[in-house]
Amino acid sequence: MTESKFSDSFTFLPQGGIIQEFKVGGRNIVLGFPSAASYKTKNNPFFGENIGRVANRISNAKINNLNGKSYDLHANNGPNTLHGGIQGWSKKDWDGPSPTERNGRDAVVFKYLSKDGEEGFPGTVEMKMWYFPSVEKEDGVEKTSLEIEYEVELVGDEVEETAVALTNHSYFNISDGPTLEGTQATLSTNLHQVTDANSIPTGAIEPYPEFEANKEFTLGAKTPDPDHCFVMKTDPASVSIDTRQDPMQKLCSFYHPNTKIHLEALSTEPAFQFYTGRHLNVPEMDGMPARGPRSGMCLEASRYVNAINDEKWRHTVVLKKGQKWGSRTIYRAWAA
Repeated sequence: MTESKFSDSFTFLPQGGIIQEFKVGGRNIVLGFPSAASYKTKNNPFFGENIGRVANRISNAKINNLNGKSYDLHANNGPNTLHGGIQGWSKKDWDGPSPTERNGRDAVVFKYLSKDGEEGFPGTVEMKMWYFPSVEKEDGVEKTSLEIEYEVELVGDEVEETAVALTNHSYFNISDGPTLEGTQATLSTNLHQVTDANSIPTGAIEPYPEFEANKEFTLGAKTPDPDHCFVMKTDPASVSIDTRQDPMQKLCSFYHPNTKIHLEALSTEPAFQFYTGRHLNVPEMDGMPARGPRSGMCLEASRYVNAINDEKWRHTVVLKKGQKWGSRTIYRAWAA
């Protein structure tokens, strides 16, 4: 597996389109490994990967109603399917990264063909993903951005519909320390999907108790400790299968006083999983120190968790013949 370096700011890998490096002022703000081989080991907790066919959890490892039948998936997270199964898309080597131009912008493109029945999911689908890296000056400040565009199409004739929901699973740390402690955070919403003991939404959407929307809070040594899906759009009718033409909304922003680094995530997606890494347990390896709990955070722009098994939300993840599933997300960082 070879790496592809785009300017001095980004390095990408073919496995799952991994973001191996995202540098701001020479500092890499994403967790990962120096060698591509380390991402193939069991010690990799989705560092930098793009998740498919369906991100996050599917209850009881089963799709209850699709093409007039049910589909059994692989349970790899208690009773649930997590991040596409045992060998989801993020564990596969994709075609790319290949330099290209899209809509008048320089980009790199990845492609992956997922066959009917892979990890139990029906239908052959083709995924295309574009990265648009850029460094721009705004009010005299140099800002480094990475826009991600996903597009998925049902190309096989096996079925009339399938389930699709992609996200990026990079772990960010802007503290220059072993944990996130001291990171100042602001989320644009504190509405979240309330979950049961197996991390499956109950159907309720309520304010998260540990912080308020649009009000800065600080990540401490142990709290706040979210691993929840935060909801930007609560109206199911406002979300289509392809959100790429929707307005880009700021999901969250962060700052650390030690490094003076700012980070923000924006997306066309209706929700995002905010995870502060409570389960991280990566041993010392590949010349890197051990990465333990709260050593990185994920900002996973997404559809709703378990949408395929929820009648209110399932239309946002059910991809039919002739349609395209799509989304756009931007990570932006700068030091000031």
